Amino acid sequence: MRYEELTIEGRNAVIEAFRSGKTIDKLFVLDGCQDGPVRTIVREAKKHDTIINYVSKDRLDQLSQTGKHQGVVAFAAAYEYAEVEDILRIAQEKGESPFLFLLDNIEDPHNLGAIIRTANLAGAHGVIIPKRRAAGLTATVARTSAGALNYTPVAKVTNIGKTIDELKEKGIWFVCADMGGETLYNMNLTGPIGLVIGNEGEGVSRLVKEKCDFTVSIPMYGDIDSLNASVAAGVLAYEIVRQRIKA
Repeated sequence: MRYEELTIEGRNAVIEAFRSGKTIDKLFVLDGCQDGPVRTIVREAKKHDTIINYVSKDRLDQLSQTGKHQGVVAFAAAYEYAEVEDILRIAQEKGESPFLFLLDNIEDPHNLGAIIRTANLAGAHGVIIPKRRAAGLTATVARTSAGALNYTPVAKVTNIGKTIDELKEKGIWFVCADMGGETLYNMNLTGPIGLVIGNEGEGVSRLVKEKCDFTVSIPMYGDIDSLNASVAAGVLAYEIVRQRIKA
């Protein structure tokens, strides 16, 4: 599979992409441009909670593949998303307890790609991400995942909290990373489990955290206060792997 990002350029093309319901992951707009069509595009982007970046003309020229961006460039998802049921079916077919990653608004595509890579290597059955305010499956994600995107399904859901509620009814329990949680090495992390990883800056949102069964923390002995989101995901995932092997 070629790792192609769907780049949409030009005012009419970007407006039509939004209106047709295409998933736009990021919008780049010429900083300071306030004319009617651009305002319309920004309004559509906000309606869909698309990440908006206001950038210089030089930056837009770099992003543009046609040289005719007219002050706007959009990145759309280049990969087909799975359904949550598809992920559960994989676990069932393997005769394994479900092991899922749920990402609460990871915005950096490098982090998303690295987490998908970790999920694959840790034997997770799939990754669930929100439709809004988060990175989607772009070329950068595909490259950073080092091919894992071809093997590990990614589902996109409207509401992470609601998805947790639905999966709880199927017997899956949820653990999230939080600095105030119990040290992960003291926790029983076996059985059907969903690992919830939060936003790079703000962590797991309060509403999602309240739905989790447990919060766990990673012991830290250095001079800074937190790990990168993808590194934290790796540490937590491999403690789950260790306990699953022993169980």
